[in-house]
Amino acid sequence: MHRRSRSFAFVILALSAALAPARPVQEKPLPAKAPAENIDGPPVVSAKAWAVADGKTGKVLWGSKEHEPLAIASTTKIMTAYIVLRLAAEDAKVLDEVVTFSEAADKTPGSSSDLKAGEKVPVRDLLYGLLLPSGNDAATAFAEHFGKRFKGDGKADDAVARFVAEMNRTAQALKMGDTKYLDPHGLSKNVASARDLLALTFAALKNPTFAKYVRTRRHTCEVIDADGKKREVTWGNTNKLLDIEGYEGVKTGTTTAAGSCLVSSGRYESDHLLVVVLGCTSNDSRYADARNLYRWAWRERGHGSKVK
Repeated sequence: MHRRSRSFAFVILALSAALAPARPVQEKPLPAKAPAENIDGPPVVSAKAWAVADGKTGKVLWGSKEHEPLAIASTTKIMTAYIVLRLAAEDAKVLDEVVTFSEAADKTPGSSSDLKAGEKVPVRDLLYGLLLPSGNDAATAFAEHFGKRFKGDGKADDAVARFVAEMNRTAQALKMGDTKYLDPHGLSKNVASARDLLALTFAALKNPTFAKYVRTRRHTCEVIDADGKKREVTWGNTNKLLDIEGYEGVKTGTTTAAGSCLVSSGRYESDHLLVVVLGCTSNDSRYADARNLYRWAWRERGHGSKVK
């Protein structure tokens, strides 16, 4: 066949294909609709897991996936502070001990109390640096300072490893069966369930000093460097619920693995609740989730239309 003839045949075939009726597109069927909203249930939240407990008894009242171990980010520091304050309850002089920041503490990444290697600060002040700006550096400094007072776990014998081993022993003693700590600050993938965090928070809040720290919105103190020079530092609390009357703490947490987390304490008249939300989609959503759960829970407990 000549080249011109082959070209003509190709054109005819192309036209035939273009003019042929189009094959019907088979659309995938739509998925079945979810059941209608249950208007009597808890609010819809972004959190992967949540739980609500009675603040007076510690009893868990409601939850969703509350037993599921999830990354907990800086809510880890509740346990770090709990251990330090337990030592202080045994010996009040612990709060006056001076912590000297090491290079390792100074270089701890993430959220910071902004202290420098060689600077000195009393334990009573550094607890604010741990709990308000969520200082990862402060958590490292505490583990280094106190770790040697605890026995190791057989895997490592440095101060930080000993401190973390004590965190895990304490979790076991509090029956926090879904919890595993790998560090004192939460940069590793420490895990716990919402239910476990309620148990820890209930225990920690029995200590009035802990309760005072976590409800503080801002704290200023002096630190001293290696040359004896003083400077003033001010720490603001990362927990935005404290800007609303009735909320009293407790601790935020945010990492890529954990999402946005919040352990909180709130009161309405004489009613005290604890709420944990884990794995929220943003920092703003963790506060919205927690507030919605508080309002719903208080209504469920008989406060009715008074809760707006």
